[in-house]
Amino acid sequence: DDRTMTFQTHPSFAPLLDQYDGFILDQFGVMHNGSHGLDGAADVVAVMKQKGKKIIILSNSSSSSEATVAKLPKLGFDPKDFVGAVTSGEEASHYIASEFGSGDVPGKNKALFITWKTPKVPSPMDFIGQCGTIDVASSVEDATFIICHGADVIRGPGLDGEAAETSLGSFFADGNLDVIEPVLKQCCERNLRMVCANPDFVMVKPDGTKGHMPGKIARRYEELGGKVHYFGKPHVPHFEACIRDLGLEKGRVAHVGDSLHHDVAGANASGIASVFVAGGIHREELGSELGAVPDHKALEKLFETHAETPTHVVPMLKLE
Repeated sequence: DDRTMTFQTHPSFAPLLDQYDGFILDQFGVMHNGSHGLDGAADVVAVMKQKGKKIIILSNSSSSSEATVAKLPKLGFDPKDFVGAVTSGEEASHYIASEFGSGDVPGKNKALFITWKTPKVPSPMDFIGQCGTIDVASSVEDATFIICHGADVIRGPGLDGEAAETSLGSFFADGNLDVIEPVLKQCCERNLRMVCANPDFVMVKPDGTKGHMPGKIARRYEELGGKVHYFGKPHVPHFEACIRDLGLEKGRVAHVGDSLHHDVAGANASGIASVFVAGGIHREELGSELGAVPDHKALEKLFETHAETPTHVVPMLKLE
């Protein structure tokens, strides 16, 4: 790639407001941390709205678009400010419904369901409910395909609290695949296809520690020879869905995100501008203080390491 590494660093988001007509916002690490809005982010969204900008959320989340928008007020945002949300979960459930859940025989297809443990809001069964006529499998032998939706348990059929849940051990805490590995090998032997509803590898929890995500399980399945159908960033159709919903020319839209692998890579592949939020998932690697403008050399090294360069860099989604 002969593209020279050109990116602009800004002390705040303010100079970018007038450069674009629409913004595609990542959620975690940009707008909020899962429990509350990040410092200054709600103000930026309010000013975008005042300036007549169109805003949409693009999230690697196994929740539906509707559930994502419904959670915004609790996180300090007004749902009315957004055109909507495109989530990996929403797109994955449409695909599962058409590919596995459109038959008139309920339960013809059964999913080995790798998900979050209960209690969880929204319930993992809400996701299954969006997948057409499929059922949850009780074992690998019983399954016709795999849904990788969460990273805590393999869940059996039944309602929340009644369904059997087999723990994936310490995977979410430390990425250890020992428990799931033999299950994935069994699935490989049966040639089961996997649908991954959240392709993220890691997330930063509200307390600053990392959680290991479904994308890592799906990547291991591929390494073992399994077939995986991914939904979410960095896959181009997701970005195209946002541009379509915004109703703007590609050149007038920028994507704001904190992951080089998912956000910047996807924006680059889709031919749209990207704003890299340095205070998110790559902050430790950059060695910069939260809210500080990162060192230019450190940024160059980071972008070279990950082979993705954004259009712009800001410390956080903040006006000053």
